Amino acid sequence: MAKPTPSIDDRNVLPQERQQRILARLRNEGRVLAVELAEAFEVSEDSIRRDLRELAAQGLCKRVYGGALLPAVTLTPLKQRRTEYPLRKQALARRAVSLVKPGQTLLIDAGTTNVAIAAALPIGIGLTVITNAPHIAQLLLDREDFEVQLIGGRISSSIGGAIGAQAVEQVKRLRADLCFPGTCAIDAAHGLWGFDSEEALFKRAMIEASDETVVVATDDKLGAVAAYQVAELVRVQHLVVEHSADRTTRTAFSKHGVMVHRAEAVSD
Repeated sequence: MAKPTPSIDDRNVLPQERQQRILARLRNEGRVLAVELAEAFEVSEDSIRRDLRELAAQGLCKRVYGGALLPAVTLTPLKQRRTEYPLRKQALARRAVSLVKPGQTLLIDAGTTNVAIAAALPIGIGLTVITNAPHIAQLLLDREDFEVQLIGGRISSSIGGAIGAQAVEQVKRLRADLCFPGTCAIDAAHGLWGFDSEEALFKRAMIEASDETVVVATDDKLGAVAAYQVAELVRVQHLVVEHSADRTTRTAFSKHGVMVHRAEAVSD
């Protein structure tokens, strides 16, 4: 990793702002060294180590000897994910559905954030929603202005939706205006990633079947690490992030031609 160049903008900043800049560097470079950060910010290594401890306590980095790494995102059980950060997911969903236009066909992947997106879809605009998630299909069945199509195949209990060859073949025979693939990890250098190889193939098929892709990501997914690449960033047209996503991270995606949309602030 190249040694950080001291910047006037990095000097004399408040600790909270310094932590946000450290986090931005971590997401861009994958790791940070305490000695180099201390030089760049012109503070003691003890101050930097304290910053890294606080970021680690929030789950935003992993402390290692001499610095920190990005945390490896792990897939928590679906039942647990359904109860996590409801207000944050609802804020993201409200921003995401503002991109939907009347009469469009949407492909919506499984995932708890996508459940919030389905619930937030506006009424009276004649949408067709195609999903691999039975929970999302059930949620939308009572919407008289919607046509709902359910993709079949093997249902993964950990994912909450159909994946595998049968589901992929069905998606390949579709055409959608917008797709909302579930997000495991995304970074400005390498694109969208998933945990499971079959799930990654399904998400890739969704993107290839759609005119535009909307990735909706909580803060912990930005710059995180997962095992299987879904798509390069050039295949993503829109990225919806939380209000708390730092400017450096947002700018990194914008520089690659992605339209970044910021949700409103929430206290959850």
